Amino acid sequence: MLKHNLGYPRIGIRRELKKACESYWGNKIDSKKLFDVGKQIREENWKIQEKSGMDLIPCNDFSFYDHVLDMSLLLGAIPESYKEIVHDTTNDDSSSNQKIEIYFAMARGIQKKGLDIKAMEMTKWFNTNYHYIVPEFYKNQKFSIFSRKIFDEFEEAKKILKSIPKPVVIGPVSYLFLGKEKEKENFHKMDLIENIVPIYIKVINSLKKRGSNWIQLDEPILVFDDLSKKVVEAFQYSYQEISKHCSEINILLTSYFDGISENISILREFSSSINALHVDLIEDPDQLEKVLSFLSDTKMILSLGLIDGRNIWKNNYVNSIKNIERSIKVLGEKRVMIAPSCSLIHIPLDIEYEYSIHSDIKNRMVFAKQKIYELKDLEDIMKGNKDLLSQNLMSLKKTKSSFLFHDQKVKEKVKQVRDLDFQRKSPFNIRQKKQNKKFNLPVFPTTTIGSFPQTKEIRTLRNKFKKKEFSQEEYEKKIKEFIVYVIKKQEEINLDVLVHGEFERNDMVEFFSDKLKGFISTENGWVQSYGSRCVKPPIIYGDVTRNKNITTKYICFAQSQTEKLMKGMLTGPVTILQWSFVRNDQPIFTTAYQIALSIRDEVKDLEDSGIQIIQIDEPAIREGLPLKKKKWKFYFDWTVKAFRISSSVVKDETQIHTHMCYSEFNDILPHIENLDADVLTIETSRSKMELLESFSKYSYPNEIGPGVYDIHSPRIPTVKEIFDLIKKASNRFPIKNIWVNPDCGLKTRKWNEVMKSLKNMTKAAKIAREKLLNNPILNNNQKS
Repeated sequence: MLKHNLGYPRIGIRRELKKACESYWGNKIDSKKLFDVGKQIREENWKIQEKSGMDLIPCNDFSFYDHVLDMSLLLGAIPESYKEIVHDTTNDDSSSNQKIEIYFAMARGIQKKGLDIKAMEMTKWFNTNYHYIVPEFYKNQKFSIFSRKIFDEFEEAKKILKSIPKPVVIGPVSYLFLGKEKEKENFHKMDLIENIVPIYIKVINSLKKRGSNWIQLDEPILVFDDLSKKVVEAFQYSYQEISKHCSEINILLTSYFDGISENISILREFSSSINALHVDLIEDPDQLEKVLSFLSDTKMILSLGLIDGRNIWKNNYVNSIKNIERSIKVLGEKRVMIAPSCSLIHIPLDIEYEYSIHSDIKNRMVFAKQKIYELKDLEDIMKGNKDLLSQNLMSLKKTKSSFLFHDQKVKEKVKQVRDLDFQRKSPFNIRQKKQNKKFNLPVFPTTTIGSFPQTKEIRTLRNKFKKKEFSQEEYEKKIKEFIVYVIKKQEEINLDVLVHGEFERNDMVEFFSDKLKGFISTENGWVQSYGSRCVKPPIIYGDVTRNKNITTKYICFAQSQTEKLMKGMLTGPVTILQWSFVRNDQPIFTTAYQIALSIRDEVKDLEDSGIQIIQIDEPAIREGLPLKKKKWKFYFDWTVKAFRISSSVVKDETQIHTHMCYSEFNDILPHIENLDADVLTIETSRSKMELLESFSKYSYPNEIGPGVYDIHSPRIPTVKEIFDLIKKASNRFPIKNIWVNPDCGLKTRKWNEVMKSLKNMTKAAKIAREKLLNNPILNNNQKS
C-alpha cells in the first residue's frame, strides 16, 4: 500500500517565496537570488515528506507564481502580445532569466523598456480561493516545449531524495478546459487536443529517460457532471495516445474537489491506458462503491484521497480505515494507494509554529506537515498499531461536549430566523428612486471597492500595537491620521463616494473573525491566494456570535471628515465562511446563518449611526459554487438567504452594495439578482468586459459597477482605456445604472500606482458624462 502526496505548499514556512518575489519585482534582488530561494523551499519540502515515510513524493508542484501558468510556459502557450519579450529568448538553459521575465509579465503585466502589456486574465481555481492565470488559445495554435522547469526540478529532486520523485502536471484535457478561446468563430479550444497531446508525450518520455517511473496527470474536470461530447472525446483521444507512445511509465490520473461517479463511463474507454486512478473521498465518500465496482474489472490501482487537503481538522481514522479495508477486500493490498484528497497548497504548512491556540482546539487541528504524517498513522494502524486509533478517537470525542465548541443561545437564535428576515421593505425600482433623490449623484458615479494601500508604515503600526508598544489611544490617533489623509486624496481626485481606507484591517476576513466569538486566528497559518499574495484564513471552531460593534467607530469618524458620502465597508457572511477553515461537525448553512446574523447587527449599527451606503462584500459566492450542477439549488438556497439576512434590515433609502471577484456569472445570474443588492461591483477589466455580455443578455435590473482597471497588476491604465470600457458598458446597460470603479480593493498596490490610476479613472468618468450622456447611438440606453 503506497503512500503518496499530490502537492505540497510552496510559499515557505516564513513566506520566503512571497518576500523573494516581491524583492525581485522591486529590483532589490537578482534572478539568481530568487532561484536560490525557490531551490531552498523545494529541498525543504522534499526532505519533510521523505522524513514522514512518503513513498511517492511530488516534484514540479513548486511554482514561483501559479502552476497553470507554469504549464503554459512548458507548452509554449504564450500569447502574441508577449512576442516582443520572447523574440530573443531561446530554449536552452541559459535563457532562464528571460523566461522568468516573460513568466512574470504574463502574470502581472509589464510597463517598461518601451513595452506596455496587460497581465493575462486570472480566475479562481475551481471552488477554492486559489487563483490561476487563464491560458489563451487560438485557432490552429501550435505548441512546443518552451520551459525546462519540469526537467530541472526532477533532476534536482533525484539528487535530494532516496526514492524516485513523481512529477506532477495538469492533464491535457483539463489544461485546455481551463483556458479561454481568443477567437470565437469556428473554433473550440478542445479542437487543439491533437496539437497539444504530442507535446505531453514528449514531456512524459523525456521524464522517463531521466528515470521517472510515475507521473501524476491532474484531470480535476472529471468531477463535473456536464462534460460536453468534445471533452469526452478529448479524454479518449488523449489517454489512448499517451498509452500508445509512453510505455514503461506509470500514469496516475487524479481527480479531486468532488466525485467522478457520473464520468466512470468515460474512463471505461481508456481504462487500460492508465495505471492508477485517484479519487477524492473527502468531498464525495459515497463514490467509493461505484469506483470499486468499475476497477474490479481492470488492472488499475486505486488511490484513496482520505486526508482532507482543504481543511485543517484531524482525520477520522475510523472512517479512513473502513475505506482502506473495503478497497483492499475488493482489489487487494497491492492495488490500493493512500493520499490526501488533493494538493495541500490550500492549507498552512506546520501547526508546530502556532503557540497561542487553546490546547483543546489545537488538539483537533493539523496542517500540511501533520497531514502527511496522518498517512503514516493509517499505514501503522493497518499493520496493527491500535493505540493510534484509540488516541484519534479520544481527541475527536472531546470536541462533542466541550463548551468551547457549542453555544446553545446562538443555536436558538438561528432557529428563530423567519421569512421576513430575508426581505427588503420595497422592491429595487422603488428603492432606486428614493436613493437617487436622496444622494443626487452624477451619472457614472465613481467610487473604489474599499481598501487603500497597506504600506510598511501601516503594517508596522498594527504590529507594534499588537505587541502593546502603542496604547489604544496612540493607535487610534494614528489610524485616524491615515483616514484623514486618504479622504483628502479621494477628494483631490474628485471621487463621488468615498471609503475610509480600511487601515485598521489586516485582512477583510481576519479583521472580522478576530472580533467574532467562535473564531480563532493563527500566527503563521499562511496560504497562497495568488502569486505572492498570501492570506491567513481564520478558523471557525465553534458557534459564531458578535459581542460588540466592529466597524462603526472609524467609518463614522471618516464620514465626519467629509461632506461627501462615505461607504461603510463590511465582509459578507458567505465570504467569511468560504475564506475560513470551517468546523465540520454541523451543517455549513447553520454556520453561515450564525455569521449572517452577526453582520446584520453590524449593518443596523452603521445605518443607525448615519451611514447611508453600506457595502457587504461577497467575492466568494461564485467560488464556493459546487462543481456539480445538481448541487446548485441547495447551495444558492442557503447562500442567498445568508446574504439577505445580513442586508435586509435597512430602510429603502439606505443603499446596499456588494462586490464579487473573478466570477463566471453566465449560469447563475438569477441567483445574483436574487441577492437584491442595490449596486453590484464586479471584476471585468482583464477580460475586456466580456462578462458584461451575460449581464446585458439577462437584462440585469439593478445598478452595476464593472471594474474599469485591473488592480492586480502594477500597470497604470490610460484615460482612453478606461473611457473605452465605460463606453462598452454603456452599450449594454442603462447609463443611470452604471458605476465606475476599479476591479477590486487597492491594499496590495503602491500609492503612486493608485493615485495615477484613480486620477485617470475620474477623468475618464468625466469625459464619459460629456460624451456619452446625450449620445443618440448608444444602444438600449436612456438617461434617467
